[in-house]
Amino acid sequence: MPLDPGRGWLASGITGLARQREWDAVATVEAPGEPGAEVEFVALPDGHLLVEDGPAGVDVAPFAAALEGAIEAPYRAVAHRRPELWAVGAVSIEAARLDPDPGADELELTWDGDVLGLTADGVPADPTRASALEGLAAARESGAYAAQANRLEGNLFEILILPL
Repeated sequence: MPLDPGRGWLASGITGLARQREWDAVATVEAPGEPGAEVEFVALPDGHLLVEDGPAGVDVAPFAAALEGAIEAPYRAVAHRRPELWAVGAVSIEAARLDPDPGADELELTWDGDVLGLTADGVPADPTRASALEGLAAARESGAYAAQANRLEGNLFEILILPL
């Protein structure tokens, strides 16, 4: 009987191909919480912790402390309460201050070599609003690129720049 990729036979472990890594660092933490609870937070370079989602009153400082030495800020993390412990996974991110402030929380900037396009908070916008993001992307990429920025706090944004 031939292998049928539609039935999961080519999943990790069957073919010997490793599953793509999801986290840059992981840890377990003893802290109070209800099983099944989940908290998402961002650790900023200055040590500030931004809680983005989760039950009110959960202190994320123990999660960040458990990750210390395994990953440097800035990073995005998710903590999930297991029956006895919290499991925490974190992935590195890039953060940058955009000055002047673009006046939007989510930016998508594209450069195809001819045309610069901007979507700000899901709406087409004048690309000059994202001059700071354009400067970062142009300094990194010599050709076409896509750049995304999501506001973390004030004029600090999570940045992702990819070549096209």
